Amino acid sequence: MQMKISPCKSICLNDNNNNNNITSVIPQVGSGDGRMYVPFNADPNSSEWYPLDEIIYRSRSGGLLDVQHDMDALKKFDGQYWRSLFDSRVGKTTWPYGSGVWSKKEWVLPEIDSDDIISAFEGNSNLFWAERYGKQFLGMNDLWVKHCGISHTGSFKDLGMTVLVSQVNRLRKMHKPVVGVGCASTGDTSAALSAYCASAGIPSIVFLPANKISMAQLVQPIANGAFVLSIDTDFDGCMQLIREVTAELPIYLANSLNSLRLEGQKTAAIEILQQFEWEVPDWVIVPGGNLGNIYAFYKGFHMCKELGLVDRIPRLVCAQAANANPLYVHYKSGWKDFKPVKANTTFASAIQIGDPVSIDRAVFALKKSNGIVEEATEEELMDAMAQADSTGMFICPHTGVALTALSKLRKAGVIAPTDRTVVVSTAHGLKFTQSKVDYHSKEIKNMECRFANPPVQVKADFGSVMDVLKKYLLSKNSKF
Repeated sequence: MQMKISPCKSICLNDNNNNNNITSVIPQVGSGDGRMYVPFNADPNSSEWYPLDEIIYRSRSGGLLDVQHDMDALKKFDGQYWRSLFDSRVGKTTWPYGSGVWSKKEWVLPEIDSDDIISAFEGNSNLFWAERYGKQFLGMNDLWVKHCGISHTGSFKDLGMTVLVSQVNRLRKMHKPVVGVGCASTGDTSAALSAYCASAGIPSIVFLPANKISMAQLVQPIANGAFVLSIDTDFDGCMQLIREVTAELPIYLANSLNSLRLEGQKTAAIEILQQFEWEVPDWVIVPGGNLGNIYAFYKGFHMCKELGLVDRIPRLVCAQAANANPLYVHYKSGWKDFKPVKANTTFASAIQIGDPVSIDRAVFALKKSNGIVEEATEEELMDAMAQADSTGMFICPHTGVALTALSKLRKAGVIAPTDRTVVVSTAHGLKFTQSKVDYHSKEIKNMECRFANPPVQVKADFGSVMDVLKKYLLSKNSKF
């Protein structure tokens, strides 16, 4: 009889080449090494830094922070070493390397003990060859969709939340003053936070804008036991309140103002390179709301280039809903003084943000990657979603925003038909079924819904069914 082996956090992955022993040669945080919080885009000569064990979200001047890694230590190993190490961990169940995030542990949070990690083996999401959609609607043969929504709570937010909640778990064991973790959310952040906190047994507090998220998104934090406050304001109002609250109470802030989340989210970029066998795509298109994710993708690609895994990075495109487009307006002005906008209602509710926290990060990433910003109207994004679904996908409205951006750049000749292009799908379509129902029922005011596919009402008799089927088959094949 074969003995069943249960998972054990204390057992580290033992590769044949013993690559995982790398953690023993990289200095630990707190010993004066380079892994720390530093002011974002700071002067190289700046002496301001903070240990990762400190609870801090902004620099002394009020600016954003970034996690700085000990690049000198990481550069002791060449690109081939890192490629082999990361590839060796794909598909493993040994804790914690089966996670798409923690399989890159040395680049994320190397000093954390495996016992402290809270993971649902997130990441490792499907890179879908959108063959029919690309050929039929865009004349492209090398279009791919990175389905980050195929994850534990149905969105890319899991990638960052596993890192943040793991660090909180560590801080609590160190007796740091953290009673719970809180966030403002347009839906997906609260789902991820509540699930990972529930797994760790840590209280979660969620501020949601009342009547502005889907029921599928609302039920997730409720089901996972979060303390949910439905507040009569928009996301920006919720964000302001949670920042004020976390400044007064021992509640750890989980929004992307916290740079730890971006360390997990950057692994999606590394995954894309892995899935292409370390060949770099020409373009990566990312929906943008609070704008941390576009920077996370840049950081992941840039680290791969700096550490010798690849020799270039892709051009980045940030796609915004026209009803919440502060970055697009800023880009079209030639990056002149940024001004927040009043975000109007959009079906892409997770990016309905008018005053994004990570605006500086996004601008930096786009400038460094020779990037572009595009926008999508409500009708454009819903039509794109319907077209994509008709080719076998089942995408969220935010992915419809990204596909619209791609379509516009193809028509303008910016993206060539032969360019290898990746569209990042940030959430699962099952979170947004009501918008699909409304579209296919043609119940959206002032929207034509050109690609609606409503059910056909038929009498319950053989003749009526046959008549309808014959008409349908004839419409598909004139020789029928």
